[in-house]
Amino acid sequence: MSAQRNGINTNERKKDRFSSTGFILAAIGSSVGLGNMWKFPYITGENGGAAFFLLFIVCLIIIGLPVLLAELAIGRSGRGSAATAFIRAGGKRGWKSLGILQVLTPFLILSFYIIVAGWTLHYAVSAFTGNLFANTDFAGQFSHFTSGYMPLVWQLAALLITGGVVILGISGGIEKFNKILIPSLVILLIVLMIRAVTLPGAEAGVSFFLKPDFSQLNAESALVALGHAFFSLSLGMGILLTYGSYVRKEQSLGSATLAIGVGDLIYAFIAGLIIFPTTFSFGIAPDEGPSLVFIALPAAFSAMPMGSFFGGLFFILLAIAALTSAVSILEVPVSYTMERFSWSRPRSVWTVVGLVFLLGVPSALSLGLVPELTFGGKAFFDWVDFITSNIMLPIGGLMITIFAGYFWKGAAEASGLRAGWFRVWLFMLRYIAPILVFLVLLHTSGIIKF
Repeated sequence: MSAQRNGINTNERKKDRFSSTGFILAAIGSSVGLGNMWKFPYITGENGGAAFFLLFIVCLIIIGLPVLLAELAIGRSGRGSAATAFIRAGGKRGWKSLGILQVLTPFLILSFYIIVAGWTLHYAVSAFTGNLFANTDFAGQFSHFTSGYMPLVWQLAALLITGGVVILGISGGIEKFNKILIPSLVILLIVLMIRAVTLPGAEAGVSFFLKPDFSQLNAESALVALGHAFFSLSLGMGILLTYGSYVRKEQSLGSATLAIGVGDLIYAFIAGLIIFPTTFSFGIAPDEGPSLVFIALPAAFSAMPMGSFFGGLFFILLAIAALTSAVSILEVPVSYTMERFSWSRPRSVWTVVGLVFLLGVPSALSLGLVPELTFGGKAFFDWVDFITSNIMLPIGGLMITIFAGYFWKGAAEASGLRAGWFRVWLFMLRYIAPILVFLVLLHTSGIIKF
């Protein structure tokens, strides 16, 4: 077996690595996806606003950061793809199945995530050309768009952009991409936040998001907050294992973990200060679910001064968030195919892109053009989403905590933590995080309900 097959393209990993800043921006880019701009606002709206946001922060600290550090440390120690990270870090061969899960999960996720990324590109173009706001029947527009062939075209466009970045490698592609788009994302966030909080009646939305009412919380809220803290950091899907393999030895993983967590939190905070003031200002329920972004918010933008401009900025923001995450997701199976088959990066990228597109076709069609693509009342798109997000991700995260907490002999050295912080981290991995992740699994899979 060649050196390449023993661990990915070893020479490339030695030469093509993240800079310290580039790594943190790329990791933040993987977490600031559609989840915090799309999902976070409506689950916050469903669970009482400010109190839920505070609960989310607590969950981010007790479950998100410990697992995040574990993934990065395993990845840097293994210096291989997500499939071989656990074995190369010192685990026994039985852990290979967990590595394969860490590759399969993002591959499946990308097949439907890229569809929604395509929607954001379409809406960004439509908003700036004026087509989006020419007809105020936004529900009809969304239904008409998703029921035709155009989602496939935009899905392919999003995939080609994503593949075009990943094919350039780590420092020349992913790092440069995030160094340009993450600062752009911050600027757009600030501009839209200022516009939102200065709308008439925005004070009610700000109050809803920042003044906690703990009577609104229940056991269901706690599990939802735990789940989102886990998912918003892109845990359990091989991204941070893969990115960790490209991190320089002198990089402090503890500091990087904290920076990534803070970046994710700030993004969620500003997203809340965009969504809630806007929804309250225009009388939109903050718990409308996924339709909030593509139906309710366009209606709000159409009613505000310079709405087409700010609506366009909003959907560009969504598109940037979607693409930075998509790039991170794609790198995981690309890294694996380079390792497993000793392929070049270009060949690996376009092979994976082609397979992702083909798998995504039934998901896209099931949402409109071919509604018969359903099983047990769920569209094909929803089934892939459910299986990956609600079952495969929590299982992957749970197994990572068990490996790092109980079976990984090199954890202390790989983490780079001082003795006191290492003991705290190990305690969290052994006794707190596994229980909480297991509860998330039981909840998201529907085994326990409240």
